[in-house]
Amino acid sequence: MHAKGQGRNWPTIALARLQVVKAGMEESADDFIERATPTRDRTARPYYSTSANGQVIAECHGNPAFEQTIVEADEIHADGMSLVLFTRWFCKQQLPERVATTDLVHAVAKRAEKTGTRFYFLGATPQVNDAAVAKMKELYPDLIFAGARNGYFTADQEDAVIEEVIKSGTDILWVGFGIPLEQQFVSRNIDKLKGVAVIKTCGGLFDFLAGRNKRAPQWMQDMGLEWLHRMLQEPRRLGKRYLLTNPLAIYALLQHRFFPKRAAAAKKLPRTKPRQNPKPYQMSQPK
Repeated sequence: MHAKGQGRNWPTIALARLQVVKAGMEESADDFIERATPTRDRTARPYYSTSANGQVIAECHGNPAFEQTIVEADEIHADGMSLVLFTRWFCKQQLPERVATTDLVHAVAKRAEKTGTRFYFLGATPQVNDAAVAKMKELYPDLIFAGARNGYFTADQEDAVIEEVIKSGTDILWVGFGIPLEQQFVSRNIDKLKGVAVIKTCGGLFDFLAGRNKRAPQWMQDMGLEWLHRMLQEPRRLGKRYLLTNPLAIYALLQHRFFPKRAAAAKKLPRTKPRQNPKPYQMSQPK
């Protein structure tokens, strides 16, 4: 069941098994603000927005449970330039542009300053979360933060965190645990978060805002090579991930584009080592 109420219903393009919205940066930001209007139905289910890139496409191809948490979203943005380029090269319809969450947050914040729309940042370490909030307040002095909380808590604390978010009265909740944890969190709790207008999963957004990670040069972003920039920054953590997920993402995109019947009939590729998530977010307290 998807959210109802004010806002746009975007046309979509099928990329692998995901329906990615044909929405640009500015109109997506406008839509978030429109959905967060003070006159909205505060008993309604939040509007759930997530994003896809090559890593997400690859993860969905081999992990049906994760794929389900993605397709439950009301909209899926193209966060990876590679998806935009794929539609230009191989599809009859094209995505208008990349809607990177690291850029979208600024587009929404500029509007939120004028409308009084309230933000809540949930995720990262306490230090990174604090720094991300401080950076946004520096850039947007009139932006209202209803609250913020780090992502280090246990399953037993989850209900209290949800209650904290609800009581804050936030309009837009940004959830940054990284995949698949943030999607699992939203899937479990979206029906409890009534009163929140929009939930946006945002991956490593807070690390970028805090200055912990640096964006790639614009030319690399335009060519779909931001993944390479990140891998060179953190080769030990990201090298294996990208070397494995990039070929699988290309395979999944091409298979579903040119051999849809075969793709529909094919069994999911098994994960060699399924992720274990006995606790919902972080496994220990930050050092």
